Amino acid sequence: MAIPKKGSRFISVDGITYRWRIRPKPTYSQGLAETALTYVVELEQAPGSVLVVTTDSPRPDNWIVPSGKAVRPTGVADTIRAALRQGWRPDRPRPVMQMSATARKRLASAETSEA
Repeated sequence: MAIPKKGSRFISVDGITYRWRIRPKPTYSQGLAETALTYVVELEQAPGSVLVVTTDSPRPDNWIVPSGKAVRPTGVADTIRAALRQGWRPDRPRPVMQMSATARKRLASAETSEA
C-alpha cells in the first residue's frame, strides 16, 4: 500500500529519504476528538511497508476540543528511528506496522536510562 504523493512531505533520517503524510481532512471520529491524529510514513524510493503512527493528541483542526499539537518533523524522525529499532523494514513488502507516539516516548526513555 503506497501513500498518495500529493500532500506528502519528505524527510531525511540518517541519510535515507522517507515520505510522510497526514490526511488532509479529519475522519469523523478525529473531527469529534474521539481518536487521535495519525500519519503515515514510507520510503521515498521503492516503498514497501508503511508505518502508521498514532499521536497522543487530537488533530488541531478537530471540531470539539480547541487544542491539539501539530506534528513536527523532529517528532516524525524520532518515530521513524524508534520504528526501525523495533523491527520496521520499510524496504520489504509486508503488512503495515502500527506505532503510537506514547510507545515511541517509552522506548526513548528506556534507552536513555540504560545508557
